[in-house]
Amino acid sequence: MAVFKLPDLGEGLTEAEIVAWHVTVGDTVTVDQTVVEVETAKASVEVPVPFAGRVATLHGAAGDVLTVGSPLITVEEAPAFLEPGVVTPTGSTSTEGSGNVLIGYGTGTAQARRTRRARGTRRPEAAVVSAPRPVNERVRVVSPLVRQLAKQSGVDIHALAGSGTDGIISRADVERAIAGTVEPVVPAAADERRIPLRGVRKTVADKLTRSRREIPEATVWVDVDATALLEIRAALNADATAPKISLLALLAKFTVEGLRRFPELNAHLDGDEIVIPSAVHLGFAAQTDRGLVVPVVPGAHALSVEQLSGALAERTERARSGSLAPAELTGGTFTINNYGVFGVDGSAAIINHPEVAILGIGRIIDRPWIVDGQVVPRKITELTLAFDHRVCDGGTAGGFLRFIADCVESPLRLLRGL
Repeated sequence: MAVFKLPDLGEGLTEAEIVAWHVTVGDTVTVDQTVVEVETAKASVEVPVPFAGRVATLHGAAGDVLTVGSPLITVEEAPAFLEPGVVTPTGSTSTEGSGNVLIGYGTGTAQARRTRRARGTRRPEAAVVSAPRPVNERVRVVSPLVRQLAKQSGVDIHALAGSGTDGIISRADVERAIAGTVEPVVPAAADERRIPLRGVRKTVADKLTRSRREIPEATVWVDVDATALLEIRAALNADATAPKISLLALLAKFTVEGLRRFPELNAHLDGDEIVIPSAVHLGFAAQTDRGLVVPVVPGAHALSVEQLSGALAERTERARSGSLAPAELTGGTFTINNYGVFGVDGSAAIINHPEVAILGIGRIIDRPWIVDGQVVPRKITELTLAFDHRVCDGGTAGGFLRFIADCVESPLRLLRGL
């Protein structure tokens, strides 16, 4: 029997929820066959099995949350199957194995040969499956960060009743214990429904809580006339054979140009230092069935309006289908949030930690506006900037927001120089 354990899916993720099995007990599987879809805190991932043979056990059902290193599927190996790196009775090394890269699992002999050549050694290959991470079976604490917080704060996790799924002890449980307000876990009443806070929703909650706790933010806003912006977008899209340019792409272009002029808002804090990268990795808020996610367009500063529009559309579609990799949801340096699509005018958006600013865009509506001394109907929107007051003052924040507003009101002035 070969036990395939839930692999490390990267990005520091420690658990995953089973979404759907693609095999059942008794099925025959081949090496690298996708056997299950799991959902991490950042994305849905299809997991291939590195073994060939008959499925003996599925360790969990849809909806179950497994920790990294815990059994996922047990396979009764085919008689002729050998794990990669296993020395056969003849003294040779087996060549079967997985070609898919899962952290903690091998990638077949071809990759191993490349690794040995890079190191200049010719040692026999190691077994594919790494030792599982230690899991405390008596105390259900999934996150090592929660364990560390409890240890640093002197909280005995053995004395806590976890409020998470299956009694898992969460950060909130430890924080309540620190505050001396440990509360018993209350079962759901007959007239209420309780939804576990986990997956994407939990990640969002943790990030927003940390942002509010750590960042002394301030907010500035301005109403702008977007009539000219809508006109130029219509002109750009007049050619039916050319790719369409989205309104968000135009605003994204204005944003990256603004960050070139006010780079402090593209920074992050590292201890007592403000770190300002040379590149803009632009995140944008996208609402999906799984909750709010922030896909990232890396190197957005180097893209044209047309390229930005294509990248935003492609990532939005994959975000809604749940096919974005975890790495595509991290690494942003600045975020834009077009909450106008929800029919609201403005919002004091929460900064996407560890970034230091977020630009919000309200809906565009007809409003009376004074043009050349006359009151006329115009297309008006509200722009909002929340910023970390530690990295800059109102002059920088106001200057950046005013630059974006001027681009919206007179887009040709900027686009001529791009």
